[in-house]
Amino acid sequence: MSLLHIEEPASTTSAWDSSHPLWALGFRPFYLVAAVFAALAIPLWILRYLGWWSAGAVPWLHVGFNWHMHEMVFGMAAAVVVGFLYTAAFNWTGLWTPVRGRLAALVALWLVGRLAMLAAPPLVGAVIDWLFLPAAAWPLWQVLKRSGNKRNYFLVGLLALMATANGVFHAIMLGWMTASSIAPVQAAILVIVLMEAAIGTRIIPMFTRNGAPGSNPVVEPKLDRLSLGLIVSFALGWITSVPVWLITPLGVAAAALVLLRLWHWQALRTAGYPLLWIMHLSYAWIAAGLLLLVLSRWQMVSASAGFHALTVGSMAGLILGMMTRTTLGHTGRPLRAGPMETAMFGLIQLSALSRVLSALGWDKGPDLLAFSALCWVGAFFLYVWAYAPYLVRSRVDGKSG
Repeated sequence: MSLLHIEEPASTTSAWDSSHPLWALGFRPFYLVAAVFAALAIPLWILRYLGWWSAGAVPWLHVGFNWHMHEMVFGMAAAVVVGFLYTAAFNWTGLWTPVRGRLAALVALWLVGRLAMLAAPPLVGAVIDWLFLPAAAWPLWQVLKRSGNKRNYFLVGLLALMATANGVFHAIMLGWMTASSIAPVQAAILVIVLMEAAIGTRIIPMFTRNGAPGSNPVVEPKLDRLSLGLIVSFALGWITSVPVWLITPLGVAAAALVLLRLWHWQALRTAGYPLLWIMHLSYAWIAAGLLLLVLSRWQMVSASAGFHALTVGSMAGLILGMMTRTTLGHTGRPLRAGPMETAMFGLIQLSALSRVLSALGWDKGPDLLAFSALCWVGAFFLYVWAYAPYLVRSRVDGKSG
């Protein structure tokens, strides 16, 4: 009995050529550069944070706390968000988001921004870095407007909020505003959480129904709207520092509805399907992050624990889950996870758990923090190792994109 062999379509063009498959759709280059950056940036920061690499050794590199939190949100996460939205908008509208030369130019702007934030004078770095989100949001807005896709206008608005938060961050760092540099980064994280919550509401039940035999996720639109409204209210309350007596019920209620909806979406039925359980488990981290932030307002835990639950647990988990699914689906491959995918999903969850436990004070030394970083690097390295060949080759089914 012979086995069917799918021949990988090889490209005869250089990656520097705009006709190369890498530039065929937004997810391809943005997922690749974001994953490589994630695997490189965390070791750089951990070496600096733990004192294993002195700042004086290479004084022209701006590796520090502000660089770390900025680059993980406005660098790595922003690239994945833009790559995902460009690909999703093409599916929603049938109209092309930036491809070929325009896409390559945006990726180049993102890359120069990363280099500028690392080594350029602060004002130069701020200008180059800030330009990326507006430049990426504009063509997305044009596609949605031309197609009349009003349902997704809010996503452009969320990108605008991220750009605003990024501008505030740079203004603070340049001394133009007097405030904590942490505040705009936290605001951007909450914007991404809202984006995750809204998109996850649409796709997680659908993916579960299609991918987990025998499942029948229950979708309740009124409950979904209430849940998203509570997350928005909590985010606004956190950013504006409302009293603890008000932020507490908002956070607890928002977390409870996240978990209730996951129960209705039959999360437990996804245990044997890594492409599904990674999304459910990562979505559950939103609830954990909200509850930890509530506890931090009562000064029971560090706010760092809550925000790392949201970033490493929820954001990075959903990023890896969606990057694998998008790459498989949009390169014409079966939506099946093997040992490589299971390993990267497990590693990112271990990274999240150990990072949150470290922030909660379970580790008096560097062990948990270093372990978390190692798991993070392993997860994104595996993605690059396994999926870079898919991203730089044409679809196996011969379709566009």
